[in-house]
Amino acid sequence: MQITNRIHFRNVKGDVFGGVTAAVIALPMALAFGVASGAGPAAGLWGAVLIGFFAALFGGTPTLISEPTGPMTVVMTAVITKLTADNPENGLAMAFTVVMIAGVFQIILGLLKLGKYITLMPYTVISGFMSGIGLILIILQFGPLLGTANPKGGVIAALKNLPLVVQSVSTNMGEVILGVLTVAVLFLMPSALKKYVPPQLVALIGCTLISLFFFSGSNIRTIPEFSTGLPSLVMPSFTIEQVNVMIIDGLVLGMLGCIDALLTAVIADSLTQTQHNSDKELIGQGVANLVSGLCGGLPGAGATMGTVVNIQAGGQTALSGLSRSFILLIVVLWAAPLTQNIPLAVLAGIAFKVGIDIIDWKFLGRAHKLSWKAASIMYGVMLLTVFYDLIIAVGLGVFVANVLTIQKLANIQADAVKAIDTHEDDTISCDIAKHLLQQAKGKIMVLDLSGPMSFGAAKAITQRQAILDNYKMLVIDLTDVPLLGVTATLALEKTIDDAYAKGLEVFIVGGEGKVQERLEKFNILDRVPSNHQVSDRVNALQMAVAQLDDVPI
Repeated sequence: MQITNRIHFRNVKGDVFGGVTAAVIALPMALAFGVASGAGPAAGLWGAVLIGFFAALFGGTPTLISEPTGPMTVVMTAVITKLTADNPENGLAMAFTVVMIAGVFQIILGLLKLGKYITLMPYTVISGFMSGIGLILIILQFGPLLGTANPKGGVIAALKNLPLVVQSVSTNMGEVILGVLTVAVLFLMPSALKKYVPPQLVALIGCTLISLFFFSGSNIRTIPEFSTGLPSLVMPSFTIEQVNVMIIDGLVLGMLGCIDALLTAVIADSLTQTQHNSDKELIGQGVANLVSGLCGGLPGAGATMGTVVNIQAGGQTALSGLSRSFILLIVVLWAAPLTQNIPLAVLAGIAFKVGIDIIDWKFLGRAHKLSWKAASIMYGVMLLTVFYDLIIAVGLGVFVANVLTIQKLANIQADAVKAIDTHEDDTISCDIAKHLLQQAKGKIMVLDLSGPMSFGAAKAITQRQAILDNYKMLVIDLTDVPLLGVTATLALEKTIDDAYAKGLEVFIVGGEGKVQERLEKFNILDRVPSNHQVSDRVNALQMAVAQLDDVPI
């Protein structure tokens, strides 16, 4: 497998232009996410540079643009809040250690070739989680958007602080105007103009200039000063008391990054008519997050907006992602002082719009029409995400969704287990089989199985054992069974043993390939005489009817 991503120089102009365009979008987002997370604007910028560079270099999706994203920022915000509250001195370093743990976890998943399984999660859970993430981002931006810093304590504290935020609007009118103008630009900018310049950049530059010219004498809070040099290495830091929490947070952050990146990679595939390498992409994302954490940068993943813009601007290879990172690096090293006039209310407005975009409005509007169970899972995960805990929200949502799915599959499999003992049964289409069952006069039971048989079918199979007393012959038809699970096999074994204990003769029809292998491993075929193992139901019925002549009726 090639270590680096796909790069060639036949499309340099398109790749560079795609990288420049993606960088223009990334700058305001990186600043907004850095400030919103509590790690600072430098963390957002270095996250954008490092995540973008290493994910592009080692990933498996040539056109994917990776950077700090809304969902990753919300989780990182919770991590920083929790760890700095418990350990004010080393809390931030511990939070970056969590980012490193997330990166290592992603690399392991990629090396184990588990990429194709990452996105196999119920959509109701993904929708509820992402909508919850969006709501958290919106709630946390209300204060900064209206000129008031959020208190410590996350979402609950921000909600409790809302009355004070509203009361202080009149005293922070300058920041309120800038915040509202930012949101207005993001929502109302004409689509025709968006093709040429991203609204985030227009809002960032325009509202900053308004602040300088019209509110220069006001107490407008701006981005705090930060170092413009190369980042200092953040060595892994943890305490024994917090190590378990940090590992769990790292796993959650890593898994969210995997889902975010691979879903975006699928979008890139649909736009470019190509196929990404999921496992390689996870390794690239893991390396990127590991390096970003070491350098004090935010975690990141594949970004849908940046990726789409990159492709539309002509990007075809990973050179576009590398170009974008070099451009942002120049900004970080030499142009950072220019960012220190940007009002925090403007960045809050940008993050506020991101939160609105993350919410799955389309599914929220129709979930209750599709299924009340689906709607309950989605809303339950969303509310748990916002008001309780991200990990429990996803874990409980996946558990409930899987239980409901298993119940549906079990019912379907149970319906596919049929006991046939009369020629009048509608499921018998063969005239010869009907005639033979008529001759049997109800003394032959055909246990007809079809479709995959897992533990969902086991109960239906064992329920047939209670009526074996009424028969002399048992025909088990496995012709249409492509898969036989362990629990279903054990149920068949018990049925055959009970049949022999009650004096019945047993015939097995079909059962080839993997089904035959499973029967052999459980020694079931050893229980049934070889001449009773046939490939056709009619043959089995003929043999059973012939033997009925020798059995007292």
